[in-house]
Amino acid sequence: MEKPLNKQELISAVAEAADLPKAKAGDVVDAVFKTIEETLSKGQEVRLVGFGSFVTAQRKAAKGRNPRTGEEIDIPASTSVRFKPGKGLKDAVSK
Repeated sequence: MEKPLNKQELISAVAEAADLPKAKAGDVVDAVFKTIEETLSKGQEVRLVGFGSFVTAQRKAAKGRNPRTGEEIDIPASTSVRFKPGKGLKDAVSK
């Protein structure tokens, strides 16, 4: 298994693909991430046709158990981010 792509490698790949200087490609990547983050924080979905959708999901408060002690604990309600891949991404990955 190959190592994961990190942010700097992503910036380098974007710079090469878009024929941009790395600094400008870094600004673009940061702007995309920031826009997704801000949109999700407002409770809106980010839908990228063919690629996928980023959505928020609400988890209700629940009771759980500490696996070490068996003590019952309260798990607070929370919001998480989910990614649903689109058909184009699924098809590209399943080749």
